[in-house]
Amino acid sequence: MTGTDPFPSRHLPARLTAPWLMLLLPALYSLVDATLVARDATWWQVVFSVLAAVVLPWRRRFPVAVLLLTMPGSYFADIWLSPITAVYTVAAERPRPRVMVPCATLFALVEFFHWPLSEQSFALTRETALYAIQSVMLAAGPAATGLLSRTRRELAARLDELTRGQERESRLLAERVLISERGRLAREMHDVVSHQVSLISIQAGALQVSTADPAAAATARTIRELSVRTLDELRQMVGVLRAAGPRGDMPLAPQPRLADLPRLIEESGLAADTDLSPGDRPWPEAVERAAYRTVQEALTNITKHAPDATVHVRVRAKGRRLRVEIRNGIPPVRPAETLPGGGHGLVGLRERAQLLGGTLAAGPTPDGGFEVRAELPATHE
Repeated sequence: MTGTDPFPSRHLPARLTAPWLMLLLPALYSLVDATLVARDATWWQVVFSVLAAVVLPWRRRFPVAVLLLTMPGSYFADIWLSPITAVYTVAAERPRPRVMVPCATLFALVEFFHWPLSEQSFALTRETALYAIQSVMLAAGPAATGLLSRTRRELAARLDELTRGQERESRLLAERVLISERGRLAREMHDVVSHQVSLISIQAGALQVSTADPAAAATARTIRELSVRTLDELRQMVGVLRAAGPRGDMPLAPQPRLADLPRLIEESGLAADTDLSPGDRPWPEAVERAAYRTVQEALTNITKHAPDATVHVRVRAKGRRLRVEIRNGIPPVRPAETLPGGGHGLVGLRERAQLLGGTLAAGPTPDGGFEVRAELPATHE
């Protein structure tokens, strides 16, 4: 049933079950019923019949009043469709027995003792009993159908509420699993990575103190500083992974900015040709961080695969977008052994750029080198 109308609509197109159509359709077929009755009726009987059909569009807002207005047409003109629809609506909208039972009883009595009254209505005959049963069933049928429609809507609402509750429970369970996995990952990172980086830092410190070669001492100092910085960032990342709830969105600090690029390029040890001109406009923190990470990942890959190649780093403003380009040529001597990589660096950079509404492309150049190019918008477009 649809709403409060006795029409099956579960498998009908949406245009055939529009609310306005469900309101007007009973009035239309009730007018047809009144027209058929009007052929042998007086003018005032036709008025009662038409009135019973015309008031049906207001049956949901005033179900009892509409039912009462359909009773004269049922009593004097012997129409059925209008009062049946009104009884159905009362049962669906006002299902309390103290309202529904008197309304259905009124229709049954009006149908049984309809105008004009005759002595046959009071005679104890088989025909009178059958007609009484017919009148009761004529009122009880739409009342029962209205109650069924009301029950169906309530069950659908409760089912929807249960479904939403199950979805909330599923989300909470997924969040608990995620928090547990994040905690496990944090422990693994702390136990494995921090231990190895700490050993590197200790060994570099010992080499810095014991060596007499100034160049080796400077290299050892750089290794130690990078190790300490890596441990600091790792500690912050572990803190974020361990955090639950709103703390899980806490930012990583300190955040790298465009101003840190010269130091990053210098510490890479690569002879890079740089053009850092991002303009005077303030870029969003996420954009500056994405640009920094793009340059960092590209320089790391160049250090692994082409440490002696020529490197060009360009960071320039292009309208409301920040363009980042890192390109290297063919190294004169390829390294015999390259450092292993995670294999997810460029993928992560591309995802980071897409989240900001930008793009990232990476691939070989015509001269045999490699280029990483990113464009990051000032605002998410």
